[in-house]
Parts: sequence; structure tokens; C-alpha cells
Amino acid sequence: MNMIRTAMLLAFMTALFMGVGYLVGGTGGMMIAFVVAAGMNLFSYWNAEKMVLKMHHAREVDERSAPEYYGIVRDLARNAGLPMPRVFIIENQQPNAFATGRNPENAAVAATTGLLSRLSPEEVAGVMAHELAHVQNRDTLTMTITATIAGAISMLANFALFFGGGRNNNPLGFIGVLIAIIVAPLAAMMVQMAISRTREYAADRRGAEICGQPLWLASALNKIARSARQIVNEDAERNPSTAHMFIINPLSGQNMDNLFSTHPDTGNRIAALQAMVQGGGTASAPSAGGSGIEGPWVQARRQRKGPWS
Repeated sequence: MNMIRTAMLLAFMTALFMGVGYLVGGTGGMMIAFVVAAGMNLFSYWNAEKMVLKMHHAREVDERSAPEYYGIVRDLARNAGLPMPRVFIIENQQPNAFATGRNPENAAVAATTGLLSRLSPEEVAGVMAHELAHVQNRDTLTMTITATIAGAISMLANFALFFGGGRNNNPLGFIGVLIAIIVAPLAAMMVQMAISRTREYAADRRGAEICGQPLWLASALNKIARSARQIVNEDAERNPSTAHMFIINPLSGQNMDNLFSTHPDTGNRIAALQAMVQGGGTASAPSAGGSGIEGPWVQARRQRKGPWS
């Protein structure tokens, strides 16, 4: 099912990219866009996660450089029955996190310094369990490729703004340029919204099962949402096509209209997690039969209130 969904997404985004090419340069522009899109799809499959991590200036850490944070991810990955992902830290005061990678064997998780400094170890565990749920559900490939192509569509639309509209190339003239500038990026945004909104609830639920405590994630979501409205994420503002990858919309501090939010309402997500507790879903067994999240990282954090990184 995930392979079919990914294939359909790639087909739609490729068609959208070709459509913008047609509006900018007619049939010739469409063919060039097709070649570019085909190459971009292939490149994105193998390299998109590296591009996203670079966009946000993420640095890789290990057990020696960030023992507590790394330990959280290691214990949760074991509980979920997942290979150990690469672990990154983003120097950014806005608390947030995302996962990326084409499959669980080539996955990476990233958390901001703001998240690691403002949240408790239990809340960090809830967030990272959510991100590992995306990895386990194989959402990361779809989300990462969408970010790459959506960014390319926006760039092509900007190109149309400055160079499109000529009668010799553009069959629809200035109207075609307007469509390329407005409609195509909006359509790409709608795809991002549809993907993120439908997958966030599933990742919340599976993440709560992985860490065993839905309220840890609920508390984290509440803190992240409040801080995201107050702290600007400069890298996310420069690369808005990656917004849907984060656990909370990193652009919400810029007066984003809820209608065009890439994420479901945080209050609804918290309510769903609270309903798991009321329904007795507080500690579903991890898929790998792990021993729970009461690991060495919790004990170390309680004994020594040192920095995460």
C-alpha cells in the first residue's frame, strides 16, 4: 500500500511539475520539465534525506557526543523493532523534530537544541517515538520526496514570474504565468497537507505505543506548539517545502492560516492521545518485545541535570 501511495504521489508531483513547465515554455518547456522531474525523482530517492538535513544545518551525533539523547533513540528503536537510525541535532531554539530516509535501514531522526533543552526526558522520548513511528510506517520517503519536488515547483514558479509570459514560448501568455505562480505551488501545498494531516495521527498513536505513555507525547506537543508560535525557525522559513516533515508546523510563528496548515490541529492530536489513556491504551506492548523506556538515559538524566549535547 505504501509503495502504491508513493508511486501515485510521484506521478502527481511529476505531472504538476510538467504542467508548470508547459505554462512557462509550452511543449518544449514541458519536455524539459519531464526530463528534470525524472532525474529529480531518481536523485530524491537516494539523496533527499541528505538535502533536507543540510537545509536545516543538522549535525550528526553519537553515544559519546550526546549520550542521553542518543540513548533515548536507541532504546525506542529497540522497542519498535527498528534498526538504529542516524541521530542528528539542529542548532535552533524552536523546539521541533523530524525524521527522514528512504526506508528504516537508511533512516535519520533530528531534534532541535530547543527541543532538547525545553522538554523533559520523558517528553523527548514521546517526540522521538513519534518520529520513529514515521520511520516504521515508511512515511519518511513520501514526506522527503514531497518536500524536494514541492520546493522545485516553487522555484519553477518563481522562474515563471521573471522569465515567463512570452507569446513564443507560453501558450497561455500572462494567464499561464499567473497559473504557474499561484496554482501550482498551491497544489503542491495541498498535497503536503493531505500527506501530513493523515499520517500525523497514525504516527502519534504508534509513537505512544512505542514509548508506552501517550501523555508524554501529549505534553510535548503542547509545549512545542506554544513555543513554535513565539520562536521563528529561520531555516524552515527559507525552506517552507519541508514544513510538513516536522512534528509541529515550524512556520506557525509567521501567522499561517489554519486552513493552509500542514498539520492537524494540535488540540485534536492531544485529545486523541488522552483518549488512548482513558481507553486503556497507555502501554501497548512494543513490537520487538522491548523492556520499556525506563532505560539508562532516564536514570542518568534524573541523577545529573546536564546538557543534552
